[in-house]
Amino acid sequence: MDPIDVFVIALDEGNLRTLEQIPGAERYRFHSLLSVAETQEGQIPIEDLLHKAQQELDDFDGAIGAIVGFWDFPTTALVPMLCAPRGLPSADLGAIVKCEHKYWSRVEQSKVLDDLPKFGIVDLEGEPRLPEGMEYPVWLKPVKSFSSELAFHVDDDQEFAGAVGQIREGVSRVGKPFEFVLDQVDLPAEIADIGGQACLAEETLTGVQAATEGYVYQGEVVVNGALDSIDYPGSPCFLRHQYPSQLPPAIVARMADISERVIARMGLTNSMFSIEFFCDLETGRVSVLEINPRHSQSHADLFLAVDGIPNHHCMVRLGLGLNPDLPRGRGPYEIAAKWYYRRFADAVVQRIPTTAEIEALQREIPGVTIEVVPAEGDRLSDAPAQDSYSYELADIFIGADSEAEMTRKYQRCIESLHFEFDEAAE
Repeated sequence: MDPIDVFVIALDEGNLRTLEQIPGAERYRFHSLLSVAETQEGQIPIEDLLHKAQQELDDFDGAIGAIVGFWDFPTTALVPMLCAPRGLPSADLGAIVKCEHKYWSRVEQSKVLDDLPKFGIVDLEGEPRLPEGMEYPVWLKPVKSFSSELAFHVDDDQEFAGAVGQIREGVSRVGKPFEFVLDQVDLPAEIADIGGQACLAEETLTGVQAATEGYVYQGEVVVNGALDSIDYPGSPCFLRHQYPSQLPPAIVARMADISERVIARMGLTNSMFSIEFFCDLETGRVSVLEINPRHSQSHADLFLAVDGIPNHHCMVRLGLGLNPDLPRGRGPYEIAAKWYYRRFADAVVQRIPTTAEIEALQREIPGVTIEVVPAEGDRLSDAPAQDSYSYELADIFIGADSEAEMTRKYQRCIESLHFEFDEAAE
């Protein structure tokens, strides 16, 4: 039997290794379509990217089995725009946009959920001010951005003005190409008037952070599992994502119920999804933070460690029009996490851990995989898609039999990873 040709937008070596661990991987031949740099760094010429990808697919001498992707925008939009003219399974572009436009998403959520944070649009022209009825503290963020890029927590007018200035300066990088996608969709008048280069203000949510991940196949919403998102103490920056969630079962069940309702409302189908939440353990309040119409590649190794199959399996199966049917609990570990080793001040990187040092540490500590983020000579603030408050030094994937054991493994890793920095370098 000939292999099935699967095109993956911005496929890199790490994710190729993950794809090669899905069931029946020998039946697939994976091709990279566009590059990570083209789709994630600098300005995003989405029309050029769309035409380039279309041409590459047109020139391919063979049958295309699926076109898939696991990155944020523009990948989430490119997949349906490339699949639709070829009759390949994918999510509807309108549903993708409905999830990704943060304001429109809130409007749709309000139709099926009673407990939402206050939200509104901040006019970036003239003299911006908080939407009527809102008070500090709030989060300001573009209606479309990468991860936590250009997201600011503000407590007063001075911080508000500073955040608005930075959002004004940077909103077009993602907002302008997002408007090209908006033009392909039949939008409600309210959303069309707002566009893709606007700023959203939201009431600050409290509690612990968590997430669900799942898929929609032929209209049926399936939650694969729940994960915890744990911050550095006193910071809004993630320390780790861990799977499965260690929250009370009632909270996990509430997240799953909300996930099913909001994903159905969005009209998302033939798609992966991940939803971020804030959970107040004292009151039981579970609040949606954000809906992503894709799975998280950061969770792939976690599902592999605990369930025995990475979540990329679901992406490929949906791309082929098949039921993902992800198994549970077949992995070698009880719990797994992606840890973010960060630095909270800018600097130029003078030294990173060597390949030999990393390999020795991975041999010493079972269940550990380390990926260094910067290169020697890099200024940390020049790295793309960073949050507004910190810089990633390394991503550390750890599997263990308990949360306590996993934490000990992480501490051993960061004690051994030798970085050097020059804070004074221009």
